[in-house]
Amino acid sequence: MAFQTEFQFTLPRGYLDIDGNLHREGVMRLANAGDEILPLRDPRVQQNPGYLSIILLSRVIVRLGSLPAVDTRIIENLYTMDLAYLQDLYEKINTMDMPVYKGVCPHCNQPVEIPVNFMEAGQ
Repeated sequence: MAFQTEFQFTLPRGYLDIDGNLHREGVMRLANAGDEILPLRDPRVQQNPGYLSIILLSRVIVRLGSLPAVDTRIIENLYTMDLAYLQDLYEKINTMDMPVYKGVCPHCNQPVEIPVNFMEAGQ
C-alpha cells in the first residue's frame, strides 16, 4: 500500500474568482515541519494568531480548480463554510493515528487492538 500524501476535496460552496468562475475541486498535501514552523515568523501571524491557518492552508493546497496557484489572498476570500471545511480536512489528514498493538484476548481468543500511547510510556 502506497503512502498517501495528497488528498482530493470538493469545497461546499467554492471560491468565486474575479471573472466569476467557481472553483470547488482541489488537492491538499500533507503538511511538513516547515509548513507548521515558518508561518510563525510571519508578522501577520504575530499580530493575529488566527492568521496562521490562512498561511498554512495557502502552503498545503496544491490545486484549487483551474487557478494557477493558491495564495493567502485566495484563502482570505473563501466563504467561511469553505474555510472551516479546509481547516477540518487539514486537521484530519495531518493528525497521526495512534499506533496499536495487535494481540489476542486471553479470555475469548478473539483478536484485539490495544492503543499504544508513547506520551504515557514509562509512567
